[in-house]
Amino acid sequence: MPMRPSLQAVHAGVCYLDKVEKLKASFETGKTRSIEWRRNQLLALKRLLEENQHDLLAALKSDLGKCETEAVVSEQGFLLSDIDHTLKHLAKWMQVRKVSTPLVAWPGKSFQQPEPLGTVLIMGAWNYPLQLLLAPYVAALAAGNCAVLKPSELAEDTSALIARLIPQYMDTTCVEVVEGGKDESTALLACQWDHIFYTGGEAVGKIVMTAAARHLTPVTLELGGKSPCYVDKNTNLKTTARRLVWGKWMNAGQTCIAPDYVLVESGFEHKLIDAIKKELKSQYSKDPLNSRDYGNIINHRHFSRLQRYLEDVNVIYGGQVDPERPAMAPTLVLEPAENSALMSDEIFGPILPIITVASVDHAIRFINARPKPLALYAFSDDDNVLDHIIANTSSGSVCTNDTMLFMTNPELPFGGVGNSGMGQYHGQAGFDTFSHIKTVMKRGFALDVPFRYAPFSKLKLALLKRFL
Repeated sequence: MPMRPSLQAVHAGVCYLDKVEKLKASFETGKTRSIEWRRNQLLALKRLLEENQHDLLAALKSDLGKCETEAVVSEQGFLLSDIDHTLKHLAKWMQVRKVSTPLVAWPGKSFQQPEPLGTVLIMGAWNYPLQLLLAPYVAALAAGNCAVLKPSELAEDTSALIARLIPQYMDTTCVEVVEGGKDESTALLACQWDHIFYTGGEAVGKIVMTAAARHLTPVTLELGGKSPCYVDKNTNLKTTARRLVWGKWMNAGQTCIAPDYVLVESGFEHKLIDAIKKELKSQYSKDPLNSRDYGNIINHRHFSRLQRYLEDVNVIYGGQVDPERPAMAPTLVLEPAENSALMSDEIFGPILPIITVASVDHAIRFINARPKPLALYAFSDDDNVLDHIIANTSSGSVCTNDTMLFMTNPELPFGGVGNSGMGQYHGQAGFDTFSHIKTVMKRGFALDVPFRYAPFSKLKLALLKRFL
């Protein structure tokens, strides 16, 4: 049934009901259900990424100052790997999933049958403006959906490039790109969707969930939070520092799963700090603001926010800024107040607070006293320490003796818990997120046992108990 425009579906004169109607009509033709259509669309998206690499990397450089290697590894290359993995396993994921049938239902067959949800809204984030928009789209395509893609308006060049390229490669009857800011997002959220996938901050996540509730629309929220990192005194110090620096300062710290703060055993903190300083100089030189491998802050508003975090705290390394780019050097802060903004907000930038704790149990209490994080990291040579942390904390993901590398495994679903989000994707988890796994029982007319029907007796009840 066609949707009728309503006051809720229009915001500041913006309305997308016609676009959504077009996609819904296309979905109803059944064209997206075939494996051929899905494969062809995934291959088309792969060609888009390969044939336009130069322009994509240039847009990422313009928006975030990303160097070529970082942009290839974390954005374009990540997506190509995701597409290849999806193409390899798509036929298997689409298959009927057989399950056993209880004796009382014999003869019969029971199975789960994946089917596409329909028309979905995917809202990307600015920090990885290519990956965080198109990785969910890969999953939506694999599951056989039509989609509206909403790039982040803060990454202007990447958004504009995606809006130009998608219609050149993809089936335009099944996908739309909508650029814009708050008004456009609000108008999109007022429409009725079969699923909404949002990546971003907690505050907007609540707005998305509220809008979805009006239509009882399911949501996937990939949010963030303060991802902790515990460093045990029994650790490989050099490798720990190297991997911490890599994970924290990639994309100038603007990564939702970057270590947000470090908890380190008291008495070991100065050795760790010295090792981190040494590694920062090794990876980004003594003048990181002039390093070709070090990125920018997305805009001046976020740059000013990060500068405010450094007021009235003990900066022990870095803190230099370049307002023109804008950029902030890798910065270490020792023992910030627990009630400070630095320790309350998700930093999402190149500042790393370091806090001493008396023991691993103290660290666990510190972590558990705060909202559940999207990722948790722990470094130690002692497996008992690592297992103790895994067993006694809750987070979206855990990675020991490294940072962020779990994202490279498509067999590991990615998603948050509590304030850090809900729902998962990557690999089959993404396919399942954008699918309805329909349960089916098929029966014939043979062996129609009479004891299931009224009138009942004690004998029938005894037989039912036995068979059920």
